[in-house]
Amino acid sequence: MAATYRAVMLTKPGGPEALQIVELPVESPGAGQLRVRVRAAGVGSTDLIVLSGNYLYAPKTPFVPGYEIAGEVEAVGAGVTGFKVGQRVAALTVYGGFAEMIVRDAGHFLPIPGDVSDRDAAAVILNYVTAWQMIHRVAKVRPGETALITGASGGVGTAALQLLRLAGVKTYGAASASKHEVLRSLGATLIDYRSGPIDRLTRALEPNGVDYVFDAIGGANIGPCIGAMRRGGTLVAFGFVAASTKLAQLAMFANIFLGARLRGRLGASSMALPCCTGRTPRHCVRTFPKFSRCSALGKSIRESTARSRFWMRKRHSNF
Repeated sequence: MAATYRAVMLTKPGGPEALQIVELPVESPGAGQLRVRVRAAGVGSTDLIVLSGNYLYAPKTPFVPGYEIAGEVEAVGAGVTGFKVGQRVAALTVYGGFAEMIVRDAGHFLPIPGDVSDRDAAAVILNYVTAWQMIHRVAKVRPGETALITGASGGVGTAALQLLRLAGVKTYGAASASKHEVLRSLGATLIDYRSGPIDRLTRALEPNGVDYVFDAIGGANIGPCIGAMRRGGTLVAFGFVAASTKLAQLAMFANIFLGARLRGRLGASSMALPCCTGRTPRHCVRTFPKFSRCSALGKSIRESTARSRFWMRKRHSNF
């Protein structure tokens, strides 16, 4: 076995130019750990935020980015049960995935079913687990209800449209007109966010407002999202595209909890805290023990005990 492996290192905040291919020493897994040879890694908007230096839970540079992986167990540490060499596994790594190998605690990995490709497994881990979590564990949607998804053409957005459709929820997808064909194919009623305020556009279709808003934008978009909801509706903020700095992200959360309340827009409320409470991203990685088949999606996740990255839940009174 080679004494080193290749990895893509982020040397400073920036874009692709800040990435360098480096050689790192191969580590033996410690007690309770696995060493996994990476066979597929996801790349998405979260990785771009990590590269920019504006991701709240990224370690200090230099480090190896890479949020989600699928691979094959290469070595098993002492005390590990349920895994064996050669077994295919997937993980939400948060960082470290852009490499030929990764060593993590065994609890971070889950087995990949034989009929699921490495590519599909890597794609499911972030997008579909996040969508499933916020739909079923945070919002607890019910058939016949209505939901608005902003940033609906993104990875989590398209996953949410599919899972909401399976749950019997009527969906409204907000995206630019060039993305509407994709959203239409996923069963969404289309909203062009560039044609006006999202709350007015939504209420033109649902005069009483929607039951749920799943918001990927954040920042100043939070207020109109609250306005798009019915009395007693639920807002789940899972992204912060419009909050491009760490300070802006914290300000966005403050706007949810303080600004809207001061305007008299929020009544009784509850929240789900971000899962990362430690100083390093590894604290937010959890396992996803159950992959199951889903006829409409082909392959999906029906149940998970994972904790999603960012979500906040709010209930508001009438305006």
